[in-house]
Amino acid sequence: MSKTKSKGGQSTPATVALTQAKAEFTLHPYDHDPNAQAYGEEAADALGVPYERIFKTLVAETEAGLAVAVVPVAGKLDLKAFAAALKGKRAAMADAAKVERITGYVVGGISPLGQRKRLPTVVDESALGFETVYFSAGRRGLQIETAPENLVRLAQAVTAPIARV
Repeated sequence: MSKTKSKGGQSTPATVALTQAKAEFTLHPYDHDPNAQAYGEEAADALGVPYERIFKTLVAETEAGLAVAVVPVAGKLDLKAFAAALKGKRAAMADAAKVERITGYVVGGISPLGQRKRLPTVVDESALGFETVYFSAGRRGLQIETAPENLVRLAQAVTAPIARV
């Protein structure tokens, strides 16, 4: 994996965060289908990457406010486990318009890095089992590949078993 400088208009707050942190990453652009509903699966299929290695960024409401969950596209977010990882009791998926306003990203292109406001973040522990993982670079049709440790460190995340199949 090479350190990739953002070029050709592919700079996003997420790529800027990785570059400023001097973290190694690779950008993977693909042709986004505007009719696609399952953005993570679309990315995995377009890039030929197993669903377990592509992570989606979800935002949920907890008792303490909004928080970010990063889970494999192959699974679903276990809201109870997510809340517990944040020392809470309950979580529910957040309203999409609110999420876009707070993160600065559009649904389907929300990156766990470079959000307008830093939110508590939990990365599913399965990410640590891979040399590199993929997640949104901050726009539909663009994925970042980096070591899971970079994701956890830069998102100031905790890891926990928050995904279910």
